Amino acid sequence: MKILLSLLLVLFTQAASAQWPARPIRVVVPFPPGGSTDIATRPVADRLTLSLSQSVVVENRSGAGGNIGTELVAKSAPDGYTILIATDAVASNPHTYKNLGYQTLKDFTPVVQLSRQPVVLAVHPSMGVSTVAELVAVAKKTPGLGFATSGAGSQQHMAGEWFAKLAGIQLIHVPYKGGGQAITDLVAGQVPLGSLGSSPLIPHYKAGKLKLLAQTTRARSAALPDVPTYEEAGYKGLIIEQWLGVLVPAGTPSEIVTRLNSEINKALSDSILRERYFQAALEPVGGTAEQFGKLIRDDYEKYGKLVKDLNIRIE
Repeated sequence: MKILLSLLLVLFTQAASAQWPARPIRVVVPFPPGGSTDIATRPVADRLTLSLSQSVVVENRSGAGGNIGTELVAKSAPDGYTILIATDAVASNPHTYKNLGYQTLKDFTPVVQLSRQPVVLAVHPSMGVSTVAELVAVAKKTPGLGFATSGAGSQQHMAGEWFAKLAGIQLIHVPYKGGGQAITDLVAGQVPLGSLGSSPLIPHYKAGKLKLLAQTTRARSAALPDVPTYEEAGYKGLIIEQWLGVLVPAGTPSEIVTRLNSEINKALSDSILRERYFQAALEPVGGTAEQFGKLIRDDYEKYGKLVKDLNIRIE
């Protein structure tokens, strides 16, 4: 009887996979609208709507550093109808949050990496500084300057703390529930500094409302050629690449994972989408599910070490 039931389950799963997608697909973004994750997701969802001939609906389910939306997907049916747009927080949150409702390396199947981008050090013009060295000089005279991020324990948080440690300055972390409000307050001058994803900052930078002093990637982003890397500013080893990628619940049929990977890679090769990414300082990546899985595992180890070395805490 058990063998028969197992066989019926396999046949049912295969039939469902063959018909996928037969209804709308939900794409969960675990952060509020307006941030880098949202900016990167929507053009991909639009392309998938066309290529899959089904509505692909973006749903923002923010909270707890991305954990609410991430847990929702982890506990969803592995049928290809609920997809997670994951940030590198899935590799770091297990080291900073207790009692998570999911296990990154067990509860998800990687599909594809969407993009990578730098974390940038942004300052309000009222600070009167134009370089990292000038900021450090001001910070040594005025310890306790606040720096905004999209959340405690994020890569933005780590980059800010890492910079402060290497520079020998005291900064106070000001976490927000997503990048949108953090940027609003930074542009308004309510917080003097920001360690944030580059994408939503670029319009304010181009308008002269913010200055960008450094970026965390190994090489300068093509969209920010005038902004030096932290390494160029003298902070060797300070390299963090924020990434976005697609995950589905573990157990999702391989045929669906393969189809999603193929369709998303096609979307990422589209010239219009690539230009939209470029304008937001997002570098489209793509590739295989296996390559994305290795990135997640490598960063899981990397961020575990950083959390310990920098004493990153979730208050």
